[in-house]
Amino acid sequence: MRTIPGRTDHVVIVGAGLAGLSAALHLLGSGRAVTVVERADHPGGRAGLLERAGYRMDTGPTVLTMPELLDDAFAAVGETLRDRLDLVALHPAYRARFADGSSLDVHTSAEAMEAEIERFAGARQAVGYRRLRAWLTRLYQLQMRRFIDANFDSPLQLLTPDLARLAALGGFGRLDARIASFISDERLRRVFSFQALYAGVPPARALAAYAVIAYMDTVAGVHFPRGGMHAVPRAMAAAAADAGADVRYGHTVRRLERSGSRITAVVTDQGRIPCDAVVLTPDLPVAYELLGRTPRRPSPLRHSPSAVVLHLGSDRTWPQLAHHTISFGSAWKRTFDELTRTGNLMSDPSLLITRPTATDPGLAPPGRHLHYVLAPCPNTDIGPAARDWTDLAPRYRDSLLAELEQRGLTGIGAAIEEECLVTPADWTAHGHAAGTPFSAAHTFPQTGPFRPRNLVRGTDNAVLAGCGTTPGVGVPTVLISGKLAAARITGPPRTAARAPGRPAPTPERG
Repeated sequence: MRTIPGRTDHVVIVGAGLAGLSAALHLLGSGRAVTVVERADHPGGRAGLLERAGYRMDTGPTVLTMPELLDDAFAAVGETLRDRLDLVALHPAYRARFADGSSLDVHTSAEAMEAEIERFAGARQAVGYRRLRAWLTRLYQLQMRRFIDANFDSPLQLLTPDLARLAALGGFGRLDARIASFISDERLRRVFSFQALYAGVPPARALAAYAVIAYMDTVAGVHFPRGGMHAVPRAMAAAAADAGADVRYGHTVRRLERSGSRITAVVTDQGRIPCDAVVLTPDLPVAYELLGRTPRRPSPLRHSPSAVVLHLGSDRTWPQLAHHTISFGSAWKRTFDELTRTGNLMSDPSLLITRPTATDPGLAPPGRHLHYVLAPCPNTDIGPAARDWTDLAPRYRDSLLAELEQRGLTGIGAAIEEECLVTPADWTAHGHAAGTPFSAAHTFPQTGPFRPRNLVRGTDNAVLAGCGTTPGVGVPTVLISGKLAAARITGPPRTAARAPGRPAPTPERG
């Protein structure tokens, strides 16, 4: 594995999102001095927080899987996840509701899920699920070790016996077909393949290897931190500060100073910070602009679909909603065509509805409830442009509420006390390419060693982290990206006890 050459005593990290904070903790554990600069007045990046009239709305991811990756980051500075966060395992992990009126609770426990599937679709499907679960587990164990938690310097690194093992598991077939080889019920197949949407590829075209996301959701389990998802970056930032990091909020990076092929300082609107290395976590176009170079690719990057998110604070809730509820429309293939090919808004939407107050009532005023409605939509490369959402947003908000009313959330419009609508225009304003928070799609030419690398030619001491680079989109992979970025600076992590970081230099004004 290539590491950056030269001195690396002091590292500046641009961005206090999950990737940047993961990198900070791993770097501190390797004895580096770390300065984190963040333009907002709080940590989190995409995992932000909106507070309105006693409602605490998470504005980023709502699903937390693989908490051991967080534990690994805290362990780098001698702490444990339990020291900083109170995680609740969700039972069920999801509730799936279908257009025919049926519903299925998705359980992490194999026995509970088999019983639920037998109730829902019969004994034959339950037997198929048992085989599917075993396959997902083998797929995850193989991919995590070799293909996810790994820095690639060349596609030739794929040429190992594990590549043949992945092929033998059917990882290079199509996701939908592979899932169908275990379970034939079309509704069940959706539960184990809808995750491909967030990777930006329809299940009928996605590699079966992407079923590893279904493993994280349906086998490893889903958790929720008390205090909301924003509690995660807050806890990571606090642990980094206690370990010696200099975390500076309200600092906007203006440029990077260079001497030849090395970055020598990060210049913000409040001063100059000398450095030996830099970790850049903004979306790829912003990071490349700071570096002054966009790497050449055989073809332009394709981006994942975007999402409209409606945050609602209400005076009531609906008993059919679990913490996470996936409300499927009757359309499926057409939905993916609209999101990834034609650029139309979903004509028969499938929605993720999250009710965090089901687990943590303290996120809303007494007797009140939070609902987060995520509607996938085309990105601005193929769908409505960011400017079009000015007129489109209120109409789409009304259509979402009408759809929810029709699906059993009676009186939802009248129950709203506080709300916030987020559209691709907002993602664009935050610097996300193609107006999507899900970054580059996980097509085969944009996966593994073919994804934009975390080292950029022409700059010796800059490393990228975040969902646009290795290994990709999602909370677990973004946490890994920070760890991989740190390893580019320190070399592979040692198992010996890690020393805390040293205080960072003071910025030079002027």
